[in-house]
Amino acid sequence: MSETSTLLVFAHRDEASAFADVPHLVTGVGKVNAAVSVAAALAAGGIDRVVVLGTAGVVGDGPDRPSLEEIYQITGVVQHDFSLPSPELRPAGEVLLADRTATIATGDVFVQDDAQRAHIAELGAELCDMESYALAAVCATFDVPLQLFKVPSDFADSSTTAEEWDTIVFRKSEQLRAFWDAQLS
Repeated sequence: MSETSTLLVFAHRDEASAFADVPHLVTGVGKVNAAVSVAAALAAGGIDRVVVLGTAGVVGDGPDRPSLEEIYQITGVVQHDFSLPSPELRPAGEVLLADRTATIATGDVFVQDDAQRAHIAELGAELCDMESYALAAVCATFDVPLQLFKVPSDFADSSTTAEEWDTIVFRKSEQLRAFWDAQLS
């Protein structure tokens, strides 16, 4: 955290593995865990900005789809596991990566199904995760700027496994740490 006003957030402890020396919050996986943890931190006061770092699955196809080697700033968030259309939320934090922005779709499931991946892409998302929508909603409720940065870990298709993510996440954490040190700290 830079000063005491920035709350650095991760969903999973392995995503935060390269940040042992940096104060941060690990919310736990999923929308409910993310919302409750960050809402409690914001309700305690003293936080002027929330920065979220983590991994995401790629759902976009074609030549412009996100690369597994780049970090993207999330500028739009939708839900993919809600039966009614949910409004797209736009995190209110400063855009630092104007050339690498993406919309992310959030749902309480690790996406590894081709039909689900296609559905998410139809929503206009290039990436998917399990927490961003909840975090954007909580930060909007508390009127606290949010910056979301995601590094793709997989292609969210039928060849993706939780075990694959488990082996990749530590390398992705190191990549996020280099980004943090260069851009955000």
